[in-house]
Amino acid sequence: MTVTEQAAPARTHASTLTATDVVVEFPVGRGQKVHAVSGVSLEVPPGTTLGILGESGCGKSTIGRALIQLPPPDSGSVRLGDLELTELGSRDLRRARARMQIIMQDPVSALNPRRKVKDLVWEGRSIWGHDGETPKDVLVDDMLRSVGLDPDAVRDKHPHELSGGQCQRVCIARALMMDPEVLICDEPVSSLDVSVQAQILNLLETSARSFGLSMVFIAHDVSVVKNISDQVMVMYLGKACEVVPSDEMHRTSVHPYTRLLLASIPGEPQDHPHAQQVSVELPSPLDPPSGCRFRTRCPIATDRCAAEEPRMREIAPGHTVACHHVAVGADE
Repeated sequence: MTVTEQAAPARTHASTLTATDVVVEFPVGRGQKVHAVSGVSLEVPPGTTLGILGESGCGKSTIGRALIQLPPPDSGSVRLGDLELTELGSRDLRRARARMQIIMQDPVSALNPRRKVKDLVWEGRSIWGHDGETPKDVLVDDMLRSVGLDPDAVRDKHPHELSGGQCQRVCIARALMMDPEVLICDEPVSSLDVSVQAQILNLLETSARSFGLSMVFIAHDVSVVKNISDQVMVMYLGKACEVVPSDEMHRTSVHPYTRLLLASIPGEPQDHPHAQQVSVELPSPLDPPSGCRFRTRCPIATDRCAAEEPRMREIAPGHTVACHHVAVGADE
Protein backbone atom coordinates (compact mmCIF):
# COMPACT_ATOMS: atom_id res chain seq x y z
CA MET A 1 0.00 0.00 0.00
CA THR A 2 1.39 3.38 -0.96
CA VAL A 3 1.35 6.43 1.28
CA THR A 4 -1.43 8.01 -0.79
CA GLU A 5 -3.57 4.93 -0.20
CA GLN A 6 -3.18 4.94 3.57
CA ALA A 7 -5.90 6.38 5.75
CA ALA A 8 -4.99 9.59 7.54
CA PRO A 9 -4.15 8.90 11.20
CA ALA A 10 -7.17 9.98 13.22
CA ARG A 11 -6.63 11.93 16.43
CA THR A 12 -8.33 10.07 19.25
CA HIS A 13 -6.67 11.91 22.13
CA ALA A 14 -3.95 14.44 22.85
CA SER A 15 -0.50 13.21 23.85
CA THR A 16 2.41 14.68 25.78
CA LEU A 17 5.48 15.49 23.68
CA THR A 18 8.64 14.61 25.59
CA ALA A 19 12.30 14.93 24.64
CA THR A 20 15.11 13.54 26.81
CA ASP A 21 18.83 14.25 26.43
CA VAL A 22 18.54 15.15 22.74
CA VAL A 23 21.86 15.63 20.95
CA VAL A 24 22.22 17.00 17.41
CA GLU A 25 25.64 17.52 15.84
CA PHE A 26 26.65 18.43 12.30
CA PRO A 27 30.06 17.33 10.93
CA VAL A 28 31.88 20.09 9.06
CA GLY A 29 35.06 18.27 8.00
CA ARG A 30 38.57 17.87 9.43
CA GLY A 31 37.14 16.00 12.37
CA GLN A 32 35.15 19.00 13.56
CA LYS A 33 31.44 19.16 14.25
CA VAL A 34 28.92 21.79 15.24
CA HIS A 35 27.46 21.05 18.67
CA ALA A 36 24.02 22.39 17.78
CA VAL A 37 22.03 20.72 20.60
CA SER A 38 23.74 19.07 23.56
CA GLY A 39 21.56 17.04 25.90
CA VAL A 40 18.35 19.10 25.88
CA SER A 41 15.22 17.76 27.60
CA LEU A 42 11.71 19.21 27.50
CA GLU A 43 8.07 18.31 28.03
CA VAL A 44 4.94 19.74 26.40
CA PRO A 45 1.73 18.49 28.05
CA PRO A 46 -1.49 18.47 25.98
CA GLY A 47 -3.00 21.89 25.40
CA THR A 48 0.04 23.86 26.55
CA THR A 49 2.62 26.02 24.77
CA LEU A 50 6.34 25.80 25.41
CA GLY A 51 8.33 28.80 24.20
CA ILE A 52 11.98 28.29 23.25
CA LEU A 53 14.03 31.47 23.52
CA GLY A 54 17.61 32.39 22.74
CA GLU A 55 20.03 34.21 20.48
CA SER A 56 20.63 33.21 16.88
CA GLY A 57 22.76 30.07 16.80
CA CYS A 58 21.66 28.77 20.20
CA GLY A 59 20.07 25.63 18.71
CA LYS A 60 16.41 26.48 19.22
CA SER A 61 15.38 25.82 15.60
CA THR A 62 17.47 22.63 15.56
CA ILE A 63 15.71 21.20 18.61
CA GLY A 64 12.36 22.10 17.03
CA ARG A 65 13.23 20.18 13.89
CA ALA A 66 14.67 17.28 15.91
CA LEU A 67 11.29 16.89 17.63
CA ILE A 68 9.72 16.12 14.28
CA GLN A 69 12.79 14.10 13.18
CA LEU A 70 13.99 16.56 10.52
CA PRO A 71 16.69 15.36 10.91
CA PRO A 72 16.52 12.73 13.67
CA PRO A 73 18.75 13.51 16.67
CA ASP A 74 22.11 11.78 16.97
CA SER A 75 21.08 10.49 20.39
CA GLY A 76 18.37 10.93 22.96
CA SER A 77 14.66 10.19 23.06
CA VAL A 78 11.66 11.94 21.51
CA ARG A 79 8.27 10.56 22.53
CA LEU A 80 4.75 11.50 21.48
CA GLY A 81 2.64 9.84 24.12
CA ASP A 82 3.77 6.20 24.19
CA LEU A 83 5.36 6.39 20.74
CA GLU A 84 9.17 6.60 20.57
CA LEU A 85 9.77 8.53 17.37
CA THR A 86 13.52 7.89 17.16
CA GLU A 87 12.96 4.12 16.85
CA LEU A 88 10.35 4.20 14.07
CA GLY A 89 10.98 3.02 10.55
CA SER A 90 10.35 5.41 7.67
CA ARG A 91 6.81 4.13 7.07
CA ASP A 92 5.67 4.47 10.69
CA LEU A 93 7.50 7.77 11.10
CA ARG A 94 5.55 9.30 8.22
CA ARG A 95 2.32 8.32 9.94
CA ALA A 96 3.51 9.75 13.26
CA ARG A 97 4.55 13.02 11.60
CA ALA A 98 0.95 13.55 10.53
CA ARG A 99 0.21 14.12 14.23
CA MET A 100 2.87 16.85 14.38
CA GLN A 101 2.95 19.81 12.01
CA ILE A 102 5.59 22.50 11.60
CA ILE A 103 5.25 26.14 10.51
CA MET A 104 8.42 27.53 8.96
CA GLN A 105 10.01 30.95 9.36
CA ASP A 106 9.64 32.05 5.73
CA PRO A 107 6.02 31.43 4.66
CA VAL A 108 6.58 32.25 0.98
CA SER A 109 9.37 29.72 0.41
CA ALA A 110 7.44 27.11 2.43
CA LEU A 111 4.68 27.06 -0.21
CA ASN A 112 4.94 25.47 -3.65
CA PRO A 113 4.79 28.46 -6.05
CA ARG A 114 3.14 26.37 -8.77
CA ARG A 115 0.11 25.36 -6.72
CA LYS A 116 -3.04 27.27 -5.87
CA VAL A 117 -4.00 28.05 -2.30
CA LYS A 118 -6.87 25.56 -2.27
CA ASP A 119 -4.49 22.77 -3.29
CA LEU A 120 -1.81 23.82 -0.80
CA VAL A 121 -4.26 23.72 2.09
CA TRP A 122 -5.56 20.34 0.98
CA GLU A 123 -2.08 18.90 0.35
CA GLY A 124 -1.82 16.84 3.55
CA ARG A 125 -5.28 15.36 3.17
CA SER A 126 -4.59 14.52 -0.49
CA ILE A 127 -1.49 12.57 0.57
CA TRP A 128 -3.17 10.62 3.35
CA GLY A 129 -6.58 10.29 1.75
CA HIS A 130 -9.90 11.79 2.77
CA ASP A 131 -12.66 9.42 3.78
CA GLY A 132 -15.14 11.94 5.20
CA GLU A 133 -18.48 12.90 3.68
CA THR A 134 -17.79 16.66 3.58
CA PRO A 135 -16.53 17.75 0.13
CA LYS A 136 -12.96 19.00 -0.21
CA ASP A 137 -13.98 22.51 -1.29
CA VAL A 138 -16.20 22.98 1.76
CA LEU A 139 -13.47 21.86 4.16
CA VAL A 140 -10.85 24.07 2.50
CA ASP A 141 -13.12 27.13 2.54
CA ASP A 142 -14.01 26.56 6.21
CA MET A 143 -10.33 26.27 7.11
CA LEU A 144 -9.43 29.43 5.20
CA ARG A 145 -12.14 31.31 7.06
CA SER A 146 -10.87 29.96 10.38
CA VAL A 147 -7.47 31.57 9.73
CA GLY A 148 -8.97 34.89 8.68
CA LEU A 149 -8.84 34.57 4.88
CA ASP A 150 -11.69 35.14 2.42
CA PRO A 151 -11.96 31.90 0.39
CA ASP A 152 -13.42 33.68 -2.64
CA ALA A 153 -10.46 36.07 -2.70
CA VAL A 154 -7.57 33.62 -2.21
CA ARG A 155 -8.52 30.04 -3.03
CA ASP A 156 -7.47 30.23 -6.70
CA LYS A 157 -4.41 32.42 -6.17
CA HIS A 158 -0.75 31.36 -6.12
CA PRO A 159 1.62 32.25 -3.24
CA HIS A 160 3.32 35.08 -5.15
CA GLU A 161 -0.03 36.84 -5.39
CA LEU A 162 -0.40 37.00 -1.60
CA SER A 163 1.28 39.09 1.09
CA GLY A 164 3.66 37.53 3.61
CA GLY A 165 0.98 37.56 6.28
CA GLN A 166 -1.53 35.88 3.97
CA CYS A 167 1.04 33.21 3.05
CA GLN A 168 1.65 32.50 6.74
CA ARG A 169 -2.11 32.12 7.26
CA VAL A 170 -2.15 29.61 4.40
CA CYS A 171 0.70 27.70 6.07
CA ILE A 172 -1.26 27.62 9.34
CA ALA A 173 -4.41 26.46 7.54
CA ARG A 174 -2.43 23.68 5.82
CA ALA A 175 -1.07 22.52 9.16
CA LEU A 176 -4.44 22.63 10.94
CA MET A 177 -6.12 20.69 8.13
CA MET A 178 -4.29 17.59 9.37
CA ASP A 179 -5.84 17.97 12.85
CA PRO A 180 -2.42 17.66 14.56
CA GLU A 181 -1.75 17.13 18.25
CA VAL A 182 1.39 19.29 18.25
CA LEU A 183 2.21 22.42 16.26
CA ILE A 184 5.88 23.41 16.05
CA CYS A 185 6.27 27.09 15.16
CA ASP A 186 9.81 27.92 14.03
CA GLU A 187 10.02 31.73 14.29
CA PRO A 188 6.72 32.10 12.41
CA VAL A 189 6.50 35.90 12.69
CA SER A 190 10.13 37.04 12.42
CA SER A 191 9.89 37.71 8.66
CA LEU A 192 6.60 39.61 8.89
CA ASP A 193 5.84 43.28 9.41
CA VAL A 194 5.23 44.29 13.02
CA SER A 195 1.58 45.11 12.31
CA VAL A 196 1.05 41.61 10.90
CA GLN A 197 2.97 39.83 13.68
CA ALA A 198 0.29 40.55 16.28
CA GLN A 199 -2.43 39.20 13.97
CA ILE A 200 -0.56 35.94 13.39
CA LEU A 201 0.23 35.52 17.09
CA ASN A 202 -3.43 36.03 17.98
CA LEU A 203 -4.39 33.54 15.28
CA LEU A 204 -1.99 30.91 16.67
CA GLU A 205 -3.32 31.39 20.21
CA THR A 206 -6.92 31.16 19.05
CA SER A 207 -6.19 28.11 16.90
CA ALA A 208 -4.42 26.34 19.77
CA ARG A 209 -7.49 26.78 21.98
CA SER A 210 -10.02 25.94 19.26
CA PHE A 211 -8.25 22.82 17.99
CA GLY A 212 -6.87 21.65 21.36
CA LEU A 213 -3.27 21.90 20.20
CA SER A 214 0.00 21.75 22.04
CA MET A 215 2.58 24.17 20.65
CA VAL A 216 6.33 24.57 20.63
CA PHE A 217 6.93 28.24 19.81
CA ILE A 218 10.48 29.17 18.80
CA ALA A 219 11.62 32.79 18.62
CA HIS A 220 14.37 35.19 19.65
CA ASP A 221 11.96 37.95 20.71
CA VAL A 222 11.53 37.80 24.49
CA SER A 223 8.20 39.62 24.56
CA VAL A 224 6.67 37.45 21.84
CA VAL A 225 7.70 34.19 23.49
CA LYS A 226 6.62 35.33 26.94
CA ASN A 227 3.16 36.43 25.79
CA ILE A 228 2.23 33.31 23.83
CA SER A 229 3.75 30.60 26.04
CA ASP A 230 2.79 28.83 29.25
CA GLN A 231 6.42 27.96 29.96
CA VAL A 232 9.63 29.36 28.51
CA MET A 233 12.83 27.38 27.95
CA VAL A 234 15.91 29.58 27.52
CA MET A 235 18.73 28.10 25.42
CA TYR A 236 22.34 29.14 25.07
CA LEU A 237 24.87 27.53 22.71
CA GLY A 238 23.00 24.23 22.46
CA LYS A 239 22.13 23.93 26.15
CA ALA A 240 19.00 24.65 28.15
CA CYS A 241 19.73 27.28 30.81
CA GLU A 242 16.39 27.79 32.49
CA VAL A 243 12.75 26.72 32.26
CA VAL A 244 10.34 29.12 33.93
CA PRO A 245 6.57 29.79 33.85
CA SER A 246 6.04 32.62 31.38
CA ASP A 247 3.87 34.74 33.68
CA GLU A 248 6.61 34.67 36.33
CA MET A 249 9.57 35.11 33.99
CA HIS A 250 10.32 38.77 34.73
CA ARG A 251 9.91 38.31 38.47
CA THR A 252 11.50 34.94 39.23
CA SER A 253 14.05 34.09 36.50
CA VAL A 254 17.50 33.76 38.03
CA HIS A 255 19.94 32.50 35.38
CA PRO A 256 22.36 35.30 34.37
CA TYR A 257 21.67 34.69 30.69
CA THR A 258 17.89 34.92 31.15
CA ARG A 259 18.33 38.15 33.09
CA LEU A 260 20.58 39.45 30.32
CA LEU A 261 17.88 38.74 27.72
CA LEU A 262 15.26 40.47 29.84
CA ALA A 263 17.55 43.47 30.34
CA SER A 264 17.88 43.82 26.57
CA ILE A 265 14.19 44.74 26.25
CA PRO A 266 13.81 48.54 25.93
CA GLY A 267 12.20 50.01 29.02
CA GLU A 268 12.89 47.01 31.25
CA PRO A 269 14.59 47.67 34.60
CA GLN A 270 18.36 47.07 34.72
CA ASP A 271 18.72 46.77 38.50
CA HIS A 272 18.83 42.97 38.78
CA PRO A 273 22.30 41.85 40.00
CA HIS A 274 22.60 39.35 37.14
CA ALA A 275 21.42 41.70 34.39
CA GLN A 276 24.81 43.23 33.65
CA GLN A 277 25.50 43.74 29.96
CA VAL A 278 28.43 41.81 28.47
CA SER A 279 30.44 42.60 25.36
CA VAL A 280 32.22 39.24 24.91
CA GLU A 281 31.44 37.62 21.56
CA LEU A 282 29.36 34.44 21.45
CA PRO A 283 31.70 31.40 21.47
CA SER A 284 31.77 29.08 18.47
CA PRO A 285 29.57 25.95 18.61
CA LEU A 286 32.51 24.15 16.99
CA ASP A 287 34.45 24.47 20.25
CA PRO A 288 32.09 25.41 23.11
CA PRO A 289 33.60 26.40 26.47
CA SER A 290 34.16 23.75 29.12
CA GLY A 291 31.85 23.53 32.10
CA CYS A 292 29.08 26.11 31.83
CA ARG A 293 28.90 27.32 28.25
CA PHE A 294 27.80 30.79 29.35
CA ARG A 295 30.76 31.31 31.68
CA THR A 296 32.83 33.32 29.17
CA ARG A 297 30.13 36.00 29.17
CA CYS A 298 28.75 35.54 32.67
CA PRO A 299 29.25 38.37 35.21
CA ILE A 300 29.29 35.94 38.18
CA ALA A 301 31.38 33.07 36.74
CA THR A 302 33.91 31.32 39.01
CA ASP A 303 36.53 28.61 38.57
CA ARG A 304 33.87 26.00 39.33
CA CYS A 305 31.92 27.14 36.25
CA ALA A 306 34.90 26.26 34.03
CA ALA A 307 35.56 22.90 35.67
CA GLU A 308 32.04 21.54 36.21
CA GLU A 309 29.01 21.62 33.95
CA PRO A 310 25.86 22.71 35.83
CA ARG A 311 22.87 20.39 35.65
CA MET A 312 19.25 21.40 35.34
CA ARG A 313 17.59 21.23 38.78
CA GLU A 314 14.27 22.35 40.15
CA ILE A 315 14.44 25.39 42.40
CA ALA A 316 10.68 25.90 42.66
CA PRO A 317 7.59 24.15 41.24
CA GLY A 318 7.77 24.34 37.46
CA HIS A 319 11.05 26.28 37.56
CA THR A 320 14.37 24.61 36.71
CA VAL A 321 17.76 26.20 36.15
CA ALA A 322 21.31 25.14 35.27
CA CYS A 323 23.59 27.38 37.37
CA HIS A 324 26.01 26.65 40.21
CA HIS A 325 25.22 29.95 41.94
CA VAL A 326 21.45 29.61 42.29
CA ALA A 327 20.07 28.12 45.49
CA VAL A 328 17.01 25.88 45.73
CA GLY A 329 14.02 28.04 46.64
CA ALA A 330 15.64 31.07 45.02
CA ASP A 331 12.41 32.49 43.67
CA GLU A 332 10.31 31.96 46.74
